[in-house]
Amino acid sequence: MKIRIVVPLAVDVFNSLVEEEADRLRAPGTEIDVVNVERGPASIEGSYDEALAAPWVVEAVQRAEQDGCDGVFVDCFGDPGVAAAREVVSIPVVGGFVPAALTATAIAGRWSVVTVLSNVVPLIRDLARKHGLEGNVASVRHIDTPVLELQDHDLMRSRLLGRIRLAVRDDGAEAVVLGCTGMMGLADDLAATMADEGVPVPVVDPTAAAIAMLESLHKMGVSHSRLCYHQPTEKLRII
Repeated sequence: MKIRIVVPLAVDVFNSLVEEEADRLRAPGTEIDVVNVERGPASIEGSYDEALAAPWVVEAVQRAEQDGCDGVFVDCFGDPGVAAAREVVSIPVVGGFVPAALTATAIAGRWSVVTVLSNVVPLIRDLARKHGLEGNVASVRHIDTPVLELQDHDLMRSRLLGRIRLAVRDDGAEAVVLGCTGMMGLADDLAATMADEGVPVPVVDPTAAAIAMLESLHKMGVSHSRLCYHQPTEKLRII
């Protein structure tokens, strides 16, 4: 199958890392390419950023379907533009939140999200409520680190470990979800470190979960329901 990863940012600072991680995660026979949106924010850290990115995400997803892609991963934990994109294409479209949250729900009763900034915490709680998963969320913690500073992996790893320890010890988390797709490549190491400390908590990487979900949907031959995501009605739209 062919997957396109749409990075909903107007800069390509993460693209090489995304390509490297996607190549590591993909199943044999899966082809993956990575594109940015044409316009939008340099990072997504709130509802305003999501609103700016969403129209360009939809356009990029439509282009992916026209190019013969079998599925699209909108590479952001907040799922910007995902629901809108599903209305205008037939191929599966996922963001970062739902695949990761469903994976965590499948392996643990209660799980915590560790994200980037306090700005993002309300967005994640809203997503959990929207998808009926609020009762599964033990906590949403943050590492007080802007998205564009996540390229410092040593700093990010140290801060993530601190919040993961608190989520397990104080919040009762039985699994942890990394709440930003920019935290790629660390889940296995974080889980191993916690296991070495005597706390075998699974750590879910949203990028890994999203790619696996798209591959699974393709294998099953299913996509989003037209009874839920209706095609837009014909009308005048000035954009």
